[in-house]
Amino acid sequence: MSEVKQQRPEAGASEDGGAERRRSKTMSRKEMARDLRRRRLTGQLDPEETELIKAVETQRPKTRADCVNGARPCLFVSCKHNLYLDVNPETGSIKLNFPDKEIWELEHTCALDVAEKGGITLEEVGAIMNLTRERIRQVETRGLLKLREATEAEPPVSARKP
Repeated sequence: MSEVKQQRPEAGASEDGGAERRRSKTMSRKEMARDLRRRRLTGQLDPEETELIKAVETQRPKTRADCVNGARPCLFVSCKHNLYLDVNPETGSIKLNFPDKEIWELEHTCALDVAEKGGITLEEVGAIMNLTRERIRQVETRGLLKLREATEAEPPVSARKP
């Protein structure tokens, strides 16, 4: 009797034969501050980097109207609508959503551009956000619940004072 062994997919490949998706990576605010202090103490702060940051601050769009027809991929990763990274407002930690890619390698970089496309499937949103279909469904459910709670808490339009 021959024994059949299940083979696990090789590293970097998923069971369906495609490349394995890398998980997002979170960096704490303390970790980033420690790295900045270390670079300052050792004199590794690049003057070109400092100048570039100042230039980006002056060019960054302030409203959707400023960026709607802007170049894509959008390189302004500090924008709250950019998909490349997320900043936790409570802790200041940064989560890199695509640790294995550079910003210019992404097909979609702005959540507002994705929203303007209209109805897309959970799988498509998952591919764009580097999340699973199930996680996208959970986020959607939570968002709809928050909207429902917010609208139920507001008084009806007829009861509001003008």
